[in-house]
Amino acid sequence: MKNSFKKNNETSLKSEVTSSEPERIAKAIARSGLCSRREAERWILDGKVKVNNKILIECGTKVTSGDIIEVNGQPLPNKTITKLWLYHKQRGYLVTNNDPEGRLTIFDQLKKKTDTRFISVGRLDMDSEGLLLLTNDGDLARKLELPSTGWLRKYRVRVHGYVIAKDLEPLKNGITVDGIKYGRIDASLDRQQGSNAWLTLSFREGKNREIRKVMNHLGYNVNRLIRISFGPFNLRNLPSGELEEVKQRVLNDQLGLTKPKKQNKIK
Repeated sequence: MKNSFKKNNETSLKSEVTSSEPERIAKAIARSGLCSRREAERWILDGKVKVNNKILIECGTKVTSGDIIEVNGQPLPNKTITKLWLYHKQRGYLVTNNDPEGRLTIFDQLKKKTDTRFISVGRLDMDSEGLLLLTNDGDLARKLELPSTGWLRKYRVRVHGYVIAKDLEPLKNGITVDGIKYGRIDASLDRQQGSNAWLTLSFREGKNREIRKVMNHLGYNVNRLIRISFGPFNLRNLPSGELEEVKQRVLNDQLGLTKPKKQNKIK
């Protein structure tokens, strides 16, 4: 499946994934799969990162493969092959590694299946369900969740109320709710089912609780929200709570992770 991210960013992704050039320390830590880049920056500022046996407190420092990096007193893990998984998130679970209130998280569930350390590509709120992308590469996770990636996110949404299709048309021009401007949303009415209606919504930006806030602004209360696709990846028939690894060939094709082949010299 073709997508704008692959077309516009394949070259940069290849160089950043395979290059041995100096790179910012937080990015190097994220690429190891240890954590996200944002979390790595927090660790650096907290003095938990050492480079060549010296405590580091500046996120802008650049490192190479020749530097010795330690995080929380442990050597930085060697970079493994970048992988991506599709996960069917269940309703009632948070997408976070630590919850102060002790609520259930998807990572609690995943620990029962595998000891792989996953990093989520964006989030779904506790009451939402459906497709969530997971990876072992924190830097890749950051790239894929950025609005500039341009990947289309598609949702099936059930709302309480009687929906008139033409009332959804203005969403194509974007909408401002409580001072927050939301970009184009393509919305269609699938069917009215009693006092509830099923809709399909698609957009590329994805602000915090965007669908719920926009629908509430239109006078509809969302009582079920399912993400069915994220860019070229689809939920399809993946059972709720299950995990499926994306084949390396598909991953390479969609994200441009294949290393460029060496050209034979012309004699």
